[in-house]
Amino acid sequence: MYWISKSFHLLNRFRRQLFVFLAVLGPGIIVMVADNDAGGISTYAVTGSKYGFSLLWIFIILIPMAYYVQEMTVRLGAVTKRGHAEAIFEGFGPFWGWFSLSDLAITNWLTLVTEYIGMTAAMSMFGIPPVVTFVVVTAILFLVVLSGKYWTFEKLTLFFCAFNLVYIPAAFWAMRTPDAPAWGGVFKGLLVPNLAGGLSGDLIFVLLANIGTTIAPWMIFFQQSAVVDKGLDIHDIKFGKLETFIGSITTCLVAAFIIITTGAAFFYHRPPISVEDAKQTAEALVPLLPAGQGHLARTLFAIGLFDAGFLGALCISLSTSWAVGEVFGWAHSLNKSVRDAPWFYVIYLGILLTSGAVVLIPGAPLITITMFVQVVAVTLLPSALVFLILILNDEAFMGEHVNTRWENIANWGIVIFVTFMSTLFAISTLFPGFLESLFRRSP
Repeated sequence: MYWISKSFHLLNRFRRQLFVFLAVLGPGIIVMVADNDAGGISTYAVTGSKYGFSLLWIFIILIPMAYYVQEMTVRLGAVTKRGHAEAIFEGFGPFWGWFSLSDLAITNWLTLVTEYIGMTAAMSMFGIPPVVTFVVVTAILFLVVLSGKYWTFEKLTLFFCAFNLVYIPAAFWAMRTPDAPAWGGVFKGLLVPNLAGGLSGDLIFVLLANIGTTIAPWMIFFQQSAVVDKGLDIHDIKFGKLETFIGSITTCLVAAFIIITTGAAFFYHRPPISVEDAKQTAEALVPLLPAGQGHLARTLFAIGLFDAGFLGALCISLSTSWAVGEVFGWAHSLNKSVRDAPWFYVIYLGILLTSGAVVLIPGAPLITITMFVQVVAVTLLPSALVFLILILNDEAFMGEHVNTRWENIANWGIVIFVTFMSTLFAISTLFPGFLESLFRRSP
């Protein structure tokens, strides 16, 4: 009788915790999945086609990096009830507040350009002109946030997140192409660090682009503001951290499958096939796979690319609107109508219109923009991380929820690692061939 009673107690406890987790579920999953945006898809596609499976190990590092950065935003938002921009202004004063806001606005605008590049490229595979995609998508993105309810936005966004998984079957099909290696090569790439022939400027650029599309400044601002807008508090931190960890695994898993797809299909193909973006990837898959699978893989890539751009555009523009509203003291909530928060929606629509219009400029170097934006994002990341870590160690802000010693070690390690990689990239850009010659002379 005791065991039956205890079993019912445990079952009821599990059900209560599951209900709370499902209620908290949202910001962490959304921010992580949206981070596999249009620019990210193209970055992963290029990585696989140029280096095969040899760089998959980077995602073993990126999972904890993404988690440790983003879980700080859960605690900060739940404890302070402030967005990140507001917290910086209060903690460090107007100078650093304006610096961080300017940093965010520039990076977000550039990243939004890449989202429109991805969406127009995806729709062009279905014969839809870029101008039509720009107008229709912008209108839909604006309508999504006009509901006046955060919960409505979150449910719609979680629905779109599911489409990010379409790349997984494409990887299994690509591994069945004639020249593709066995799955053992995938596991070797995951578990055995490899610099793919040596450290070079090109390799550092690709590594930085992968880091920049997995951990970006907009993610910090978005998730903290989403936690506040959703109304999470300190009792929800445990489940908020759990869903952020699940999101970290999901985003890196999907990224790895994209690299597996392009590596198997293009890098190991004889002769190797070079691709420069996700659209080229989708088109190049068709002749390599059996007729039905080739066209289906192309369609899945197009759908996934559009969905990635759509999610990215939605979240990045919102992070900007939230931050600007926090700084100027305007109403800045998805729970407010246009009448109650006009400037929140004006900023949101304005950044969409101006960034999307770049895609319509004849002759714009869209592929170059896509890759360089990821590197710009990771180069500007350390400053955002430093502010975040310092606030998380301020007991006046966080009380008992300050960073632990291990959390500080992990997060400062991330700052040092990203700064080191950015410095190497700067050296390789200013002094071409220096790193290659340096490592050739090394014993």
